[in-house]
Amino acid sequence: MTRWTELARSAEGEEYGRKYADRFAALAAQGEDIHGEGRLVERLRAAPARVLDAGSGTGRVAAWLVQQGYEVVGVDVDPEMVRVAREDHPDLDWREADLATLHLEERFDVVLMAGNTVPLLDPGTLEATVGSLAKHLRTSLGAAMQPPLLVTGFGLDAARLPAGCPVTPLQAYDDACAAAGLHLVQRWSGWEQEPWDEGGYAVSVHALD
Repeated sequence: MTRWTELARSAEGEEYGRKYADRFAALAAQGEDIHGEGRLVERLRAAPARVLDAGSGTGRVAAWLVQQGYEVVGVDVDPEMVRVAREDHPDLDWREADLATLHLEERFDVVLMAGNTVPLLDPGTLEATVGSLAKHLRTSLGAAMQPPLLVTGFGLDAARLPAGCPVTPLQAYDDACAAAGLHLVQRWSGWEQEPWDEGGYAVSVHALD
């Protein structure tokens, strides 16, 4: 059982995947903008870029990106989340796999890791996960092409994390990126590119060296 599965079952019960998807659907029905992560990707790289949604959950972000014309593969380690993603978006490409040992043939222009995926990784797997994802970025770039990006967003304090989820220090994440040959391009305090204030949430963009 993964850290995420344990916390989700404890908080929501066995149907946590459906409850998670329904909660975002309800927010959207109330007029909330639930696509901040996708809109940031859109500002960083135009469609039809290839995107790996790493920790894709029930498919909210990946499905929106596909609607905008992106080519997207969604990967999640949790079979319950993948089941709901396939149920709600049967025509999209979902894979069930551990990000720390991920091995896909495809390469991507953007790897997106949203939804507090970083602090929800199993203990001791941060460096392996970042290294694995970095290997899935395109490495052959023409003169006119932009470098591939790893984009993440996660909480840095208990108020912005699921109950019981430990904090992953931002420096630990940056160190894992450096070990994988990635350098920091930009950092904000939210998906709308709010200026970085060293607060409780960080959205980071790293590129291959």
